Amino acid sequence: MAHRERLEAKIKQRDFKLNALLDITRAINANLPVAELLKQFERILREQLSIEKVVLFARDEERWKSLMQYGVGEGSLPDFSDPSMLSVKGEVRLQTSAGQESFDLAIPVTNDGVPIAFILVGDIGEQEIRISPVIKHMRFIQTLTNVLVVAIENRRLQQERVKQAQVRRELELAAEMQAILLPGQLPKNGHYDVSAIYKAHQQVGGDYYDFMELNGEQVLFCMADVSGKGVSAAFLMANFQACLRALFTYSTLDLVQAVRELNQQVMHTAMGEKYITLFIATYNRTTRMLHYVNCGHNPPVMADTGGYTQLLKLGTLGLGMFDELTRLSSGTVHVPPGSTVVCYTDGLVELEDERCEQYGVERLEQLMLAFPGASASHLNEIILQSVNDFKGDLPFVDDLALLTCRFL
Repeated sequence: MAHRERLEAKIKQRDFKLNALLDITRAINANLPVAELLKQFERILREQLSIEKVVLFARDEERWKSLMQYGVGEGSLPDFSDPSMLSVKGEVRLQTSAGQESFDLAIPVTNDGVPIAFILVGDIGEQEIRISPVIKHMRFIQTLTNVLVVAIENRRLQQERVKQAQVRRELELAAEMQAILLPGQLPKNGHYDVSAIYKAHQQVGGDYYDFMELNGEQVLFCMADVSGKGVSAAFLMANFQACLRALFTYSTLDLVQAVRELNQQVMHTAMGEKYITLFIATYNRTTRMLHYVNCGHNPPVMADTGGYTQLLKLGTLGLGMFDELTRLSSGTVHVPPGSTVVCYTDGLVELEDERCEQYGVERLEQLMLAFPGASASHLNEIILQSVNDFKGDLPFVDDLALLTCRFL
């Protein structure tokens, strides 16, 4: 009779465990929230298996965090990075903010041989039965935990994949938008020869250049750089480009007035969180005078055929730094035939080689003087090759933009 009762008890317990696994699997397939899955897991351990004390640690990137706990004191359990503290046989002790907690076992849960969780189980007091439920149900606890934690991890990975796909799509849209903003075709005629290169460090960046006809005698060109990188920088630059083009298309402001207006626009849009450096210039092909304002940007290099170079520095601070630009000046230079102006962003001159030496402005000046008759596109290719030779196998760490204008 006793043998039959034990057999019936074993069958009953086996059926319970199979049903528990089935219930957890159904809950997972029903895509119930993680909190609901953990509640169901706790009910099985606490009410059906009589496990009195449990902490479930799961890996979250590089840290191990408590996913659920019951039967322990009110003290919080610390996160940790080294799971070896749980890879011990026998009793495990953890120091909490309220004192020390001890557990009979730390059961590892693995996926493809890699630990993904540890479940700490224990009895609070002395057991009246011969075998502790912790020992009796250890393998089932391990199996049940494995099913649960793998499902939670798979759900997290799926959510991460969806998030990454959304980010990739946003980057693709931002890159398409940015490509539309940059001028598709730059002029090459009897008055000027213009060419540009743009290499974004990420899929999108915060560098911007433009070249536009203002009237029968004047053209405007500019180079700008938003602080920061990525999508937010690209969207701020898109707004800035729209403001700049509207300003010079529908108004007759001079450069100084226009810069003050652009500063207000950047302050309004970025709300002090970002700023924009800008070099902006107008060129009159009848008088051959170039009028410019440099707003905290890397000064463009102007080189003539006589071997003379100068940096176009005059201007003010970056746009969006202060509500008012109290000190704002402009520069005017005569442009002899054959002169070249190269505008660039800091991704060029601040690029470092393996010795942490920066590329610098001097190398750019030397190249411009060494190739005085080169076309704008050829000069850009020479500069880019020089940059690649300089950095060697090191990657670009910032956006890089070049706008080269030869005035014929």
